[in-house]
Amino acid sequence: MESAVTVTPDQLPELLLSLAVVRPVFLWGAPGIGKSSLVRGFAESLGLDCVTLLGTQLAPEDLIGVPQIVGERSRFAPPELIARPEPYCLFLDELNAASPEVQKSFYSLILDRRIGSYELPAGSVVIGAGNRATDNALARPMASALVNRMVHIHLRADVNDWLKWAAHNDIHPWVVRYLTQRPDHLWSPAPKTEAPFSTPRGWHMLSDALHSCGDDIDDTRLHVLAAGTLTAGHASGFRSYVKTVRHAYDLDAVFKGDADWPRGAADRDLLYFLSETFRARLVKELPGSREHLSPTVGRFVLRAKALLIELAEISVECAQLVIASDETGTPVLPSWFMLEISRDLPRLAARR
Repeated sequence: MESAVTVTPDQLPELLLSLAVVRPVFLWGAPGIGKSSLVRGFAESLGLDCVTLLGTQLAPEDLIGVPQIVGERSRFAPPELIARPEPYCLFLDELNAASPEVQKSFYSLILDRRIGSYELPAGSVVIGAGNRATDNALARPMASALVNRMVHIHLRADVNDWLKWAAHNDIHPWVVRYLTQRPDHLWSPAPKTEAPFSTPRGWHMLSDALHSCGDDIDDTRLHVLAAGTLTAGHASGFRSYVKTVRHAYDLDAVFKGDADWPRGAADRDLLYFLSETFRARLVKELPGSREHLSPTVGRFVLRAKALLIELAEISVECAQLVIASDETGTPVLPSWFMLEISRDLPRLAARR
């Protein structure tokens, strides 16, 4: 299921506070963006225990229970995990990955809040969650009767929310600083092959591994950890970023003239990373119109042109990366700047 209307992790608790207390809610979202931890945090904020049932690990009898004889009649006894006397949060994780038979067994629990003769205590909340079929994750179609029993909310990854969370959850400083510079690397779509891809969960795993290995981790091991938790391109970028941290080598130093572009063959990945950072800086600093150019920004433009020439002398590919259009062919840098580059760079290069 896809939706053009999405919410961020920061917006979710307030929505759940209004919805989950009156109706069952289903959270849709890509793998690794924090659905489970958000539900557990929400339950904790209400002072409720969170009982998690994984749809992929259940059989119908795990919910319905087994029959027992009471007097001269039989009745189904739901499992102790569910049949609690106090209100709680029932979290049905991976619900849409469950078999059709298991999904059917949830009908009365979701709509009527009961299994057999057991009824959820007043104040209990029911929340389901699952991945979308487009995420290349295990997901089965849900019957319309089940879909219609819940309020559906679509969650998206948000870097500002995640960085706010990271500040209070001991995320490694390298990870925080890198994603501050490259917020677009927090999440990437799941690949069609069996390969790691970037998610908030993946960055969290990398942070834990870095804490475990220590800041003196060698480059080879760092490469293994990053490549094992992130998209290949993001792993390479993160590895290059750590090089800049260790050698006090950043774009600011290049802009100030305190350092040159790296020229060694062994530093090609570092040059590529600095080129991407240079491109991001231009996108951020350059105004849409030359009429809004202040003296300070004017000096920045002159220095940027000089640096672009120096970069092209080392690698035409990296220089082209800085000024390239996006995937759709749309220019990312202002048209006035691109016009000046085509006009001024040959003259400036000849002067050099």
